[in-house]
Amino acid sequence: MSVDHAEEIESGDGKEAVTATATALHYYAVAPGARLNVRSGPGTGYSIVRTLAEGASVPIYCQTPGTSVSGYYGTSNIWDNISNGEFVSDAYVNTGSDGYVASRCG
Repeated sequence: MSVDHAEEIESGDGKEAVTATATALHYYAVAPGARLNVRSGPGTGYSIVRTLAEGASVPIYCQTPGTSVSGYYGTSNIWDNISNGEFVSDAYVNTGSDGYVASRCG
């Protein structure tokens, strides 16, 4: 989902319209009771950079295939990018879907 808006800015002698596109960011709940490992890449072979507390919610900026993981919400090879260089297994994130809910990381 995106929201477009126009904004007028001062430019030289007059004003010109600038259109900006902002993408709505959605947050998704982590599985109940889970302390979820956040990894440096899309797989269990990547190092753990931090652990999310129980009851956390995460944004999903993009998704990418990686190591298959069996978790609270089934088995999935989808990994969610929640921050720069930070990934969590989608098998522990309540997206309401077994497939991709965000664009592929590229």
